Amino acid sequence: MNEQLTNPLPRARLIALIIGLLGIAGCAIGWLIEPRQFFLSYLAAVLVWLGVSLGAIAWLMIHFLTGGKWGYPVRRFLEAAARMLLPLLVLFIPIFFGLRALYPWMDPARVAASAVLQHKQSYLNTPGYIIRAVVFFAIWIVIAFLLTKWSREQDATHSPAPMKKLRVLSGPALVFYPLTGTIVFVDWIMSIESNWYSTMFPILICIGQMLSALVFVIVLLAWLAPRTSLARITGPENFHHLGSLLLAFTMMWAYLAFSQFLIIWSGDLPHEISWYLHRIAGGWRWMILFIVVFHFFVPFFLLLSRNTKRSVAALTVIAAVIFLAHIVDVWWLVIPSFYPHGLHLSWLDPIAVLAVGGIWGWFFLGQVQRTSLIPLNDPRFAVTTKS
Repeated sequence: MNEQLTNPLPRARLIALIIGLLGIAGCAIGWLIEPRQFFLSYLAAVLVWLGVSLGAIAWLMIHFLTGGKWGYPVRRFLEAAARMLLPLLVLFIPIFFGLRALYPWMDPARVAASAVLQHKQSYLNTPGYIIRAVVFFAIWIVIAFLLTKWSREQDATHSPAPMKKLRVLSGPALVFYPLTGTIVFVDWIMSIESNWYSTMFPILICIGQMLSALVFVIVLLAWLAPRTSLARITGPENFHHLGSLLLAFTMMWAYLAFSQFLIIWSGDLPHEISWYLHRIAGGWRWMILFIVVFHFFVPFFLLLSRNTKRSVAALTVIAAVIFLAHIVDVWWLVIPSFYPHGLHLSWLDPIAVLAVGGIWGWFFLGQVQRTSLIPLNDPRFAVTTKS
């Protein structure tokens, strides 16, 4: 069932495409004049938007398993974000051409001078990096395709069979998500610094991705609900539920981030501490302050209030602030490895985020427009069958 939208979605999709194309043009110029900086900024940008899509898959599977009412108004957004993994695979390809600029294990001189890199050569190499990335992207794409395909099949039938298949897939796939993340985030982020070790780091990334997906759909729901049929199933209670989840995952992210820091710092682990030393040198400490304040403290204290969680305007602002802080956090994870002595800002950093985000947004909004915004015939949600 296709829905004729009476909202600014088509115009927003056009704006996203324009931003994306202009951003790509800016990235092309950056690649010509600052090729190394282009790859640094581009990697961080791809990780930001990839995180939204992977986090959306996780939330989608949790919703299919639990049937929580919080998920029905945002299910179509989660499904559309999950389907962005194929465009993201295409957007990831330029990174394959910048491995020498990004990773020390690609530099023969550094490998020859480091016993650690020599030991890792059998795993950290160009063919292995590309193969693992493509294989895991393919698996994620298949999972997203099946989740969205069976969800649309449920729209067309009153039989509970599609929902049963969704639940059967979601259980093991939800376990598979952090397991694959543990592998690829080591490749894509941790291997930027050869001596960086942390068993907590990949899980911290996964929680950050789920948090970014959650705040993204909260902002989108607040924007679209009053203008579409979503108004029929969306009210203060829905935002209250989403706000409670936001509070929980904000605390979980902060707990993991602080625990990782505390264990490494108190254990006086020299290799691991160097990763943090890079990120508190010079102006980088202001980035830490920004992340701590706006990724945790301000949202945490505001979300303690029930009235704040039930206020669409307040919750939307909080979600938008967290999303901005998350972008800074991903950038902070990548860039200080290359500028360990102090803060380094490049015009390519926001351009790359806008370039990838614009193209991602154009495809995403196209997916949102292709189906009913309200899930139909879900046996656990009677409202979906009402006219």
